[in-house]
Amino acid sequence: MYDTLINRISHYAKEQPDKMAVVFKGEQLTYSALMDKIRLVGDNLNQMGVKKGDRVLFTALSKPEMAAVYLGIQFCGAVAVFLDKNATVGSMEFVYHDTDAVLLLTDKPMKGVGEDVRVCSLRKIFTDKVTAYAEGSSVSCEMPGEDDIAELLYTTGTTGKPKGVILTYKAVYHILKNTIDGIGIREDERLLLPLPLNHSFALRELRAILYRGATVILQNGFTFAKEIENNQETYQCTALAVVPASVETLAKQMQGQFSRIMGRFRYIEAGAGSLTVEQRKRLVKLLPDTAIYNTWGSSESGGALFMNMNDIIADPVKIGSIGKPLQGIELRVLDEQGDPIQSDREHHGRMSLKGDMQMAGYWNRPALTEETLKDGWLLTGDMVYTDEAGYVYMLGRADDIINVGGEKVSPVEVENIACEYPHISGCACVGVPDPEGILGSVPVLFVIAKDKFYSQEDMHTYLAGRMERCKLPMKYIQVQELPRNRMQKLDRKALREMWEAHKGREALMNPVIQTILSRRSIRRFKDERIPREVLDMILQAGYHAPSGHNMQTWRFTVIEDQEKIARLKDATVRTAAEHKVHCYGFENPACIILISNDVRNHDGCQDAACAAENIFLAAHSYGIGSVWLNPLMTLRNEEPVKSVLDAFGIPARHTVWCMAALGYPLEEGVLPAKRKDVVVYV
Repeated sequence: MYDTLINRISHYAKEQPDKMAVVFKGEQLTYSALMDKIRLVGDNLNQMGVKKGDRVLFTALSKPEMAAVYLGIQFCGAVAVFLDKNATVGSMEFVYHDTDAVLLLTDKPMKGVGEDVRVCSLRKIFTDKVTAYAEGSSVSCEMPGEDDIAELLYTTGTTGKPKGVILTYKAVYHILKNTIDGIGIREDERLLLPLPLNHSFALRELRAILYRGATVILQNGFTFAKEIENNQETYQCTALAVVPASVETLAKQMQGQFSRIMGRFRYIEAGAGSLTVEQRKRLVKLLPDTAIYNTWGSSESGGALFMNMNDIIADPVKIGSIGKPLQGIELRVLDEQGDPIQSDREHHGRMSLKGDMQMAGYWNRPALTEETLKDGWLLTGDMVYTDEAGYVYMLGRADDIINVGGEKVSPVEVENIACEYPHISGCACVGVPDPEGILGSVPVLFVIAKDKFYSQEDMHTYLAGRMERCKLPMKYIQVQELPRNRMQKLDRKALREMWEAHKGREALMNPVIQTILSRRSIRRFKDERIPREVLDMILQAGYHAPSGHNMQTWRFTVIEDQEKIARLKDATVRTAAEHKVHCYGFENPACIILISNDVRNHDGCQDAACAAENIFLAAHSYGIGSVWLNPLMTLRNEEPVKSVLDAFGIPARHTVWCMAALGYPLEEGVLPAKRKDVVVYV
């Protein structure tokens, strides 16, 4: 048994004509209006000569017109081919020729496209009646056969080569039905969907919501958390579809308001990747009244494994699962020879699925289709094992598994354990060649430090007590962010390329960390002036430092005249000696920057310190040396220092907290021994 989405929308257009179907900002389509637009698009395509089975490409914008054009293509019997709204002209042209399409619907500039590509405005075909090609009666939508092709989803997958996933009407129906059943979507649902609509996860959400007669609110990405909140308040959204990486983005943007805002949703579904164990625990704790779903799916199968985190959060084992297959979906685990095995934690293999939701094959890729569909089973690239209750546990993609001296190591397992370490906010594990040439491959871990308490040594000790030796990362590489693709999935290929390009931790550091760790105090300088534009930028870094209560009562007095610098040095050295204040020397700086602050500002010392640190790091980033000299903070009103500072125009109420000497280094600085016992974890 199967049904079509157009049939259901036609039904709702009569039963609930005024109910909102698709919304984007000020643009709204009721079910009645959506059905009218579907007919209009279908009629226009028919007038333009589009016939049953023809392939029609269109850019999948996050707007109501996308739903109407998508279904309008099917209304006239054609095959809908989705294009990323950010696709290049070259990639669109490739798909056009690969599918032997008859029409491309887009409003993107198509400069350079071949003359054999027939292009029409998507917006025009959605809004206007086409009469320029032929006169004729409206097309009538015929019930397609269950094995007729409904749509093609193009995906690069892990091979990098675009391939079209063939979905029949039967497959589309069962994909949307699985989503409805797996999540429990209701008729009164109002789903907020901030995902690209050419992606399988977003598409199955859109189809399921419309088939259920509910409302979908479109949003153009997760860029601004405020837009999530605004849409939620405007439309009283009950549900949200997310990718795991966006959860962290939203948490950072919402800060202390995360629980209040996200807790309004009845459910949140995460797809296109799996939530980490740490994310699962945190979300369930922060959102006790919101159901948290994790869905495994693919373009080839739609959503197939579903799990409500609230049901298994207390189970220390099942919390690491990716879910269970729904009724009607068969799952088995295959060994390296392709034979089914009884799997468990020690015996894992590739996941294979079977059900009415699976693709019919890859368009014009017979060899790849034969490799992927075997005896009615869909072979995935995921390495998994199952437990006695039917829960499935992901180890990673087959080509991501790390062979450490014959031991198979799952990068996902390493990441799940590592994410429990409290001082990182994210991590990713990949295998790299063993530099010793003994083990074949070894794991390395890219980490995003959460706070200053992160250290490689402590993290290694933490992991050593929680995983087998073969799984321990050989190196920990600190990065500011992890590379991700358009759907915010982790890009392991990019991580391997980073490793290959740099071959080590130091080169992989971001410039800020590299600058901090490599800066040294410099006391002897070359006879070379600092360009004014560079000096201005260094000073800008200083006054952009934090200031308590944003008072900004500081002053930056810049002295470049060598005679005045010599006078200040002489006065400082003589006054310091007289008052027994320690004063380290310096020779020939290009300039001196005096950072002072009003004595009435109780945060003056801290403000000056923040500004000084910014100045030193900014200077070092330009290859300029610097040193902090601080005797003036106790000598401001002592002669002859007082007369010199007064002559420089420094206010009488100001304490000079820092005297910074800057110039191009005459010699390299020395790295003092750093104590490693100064960090204490409580």
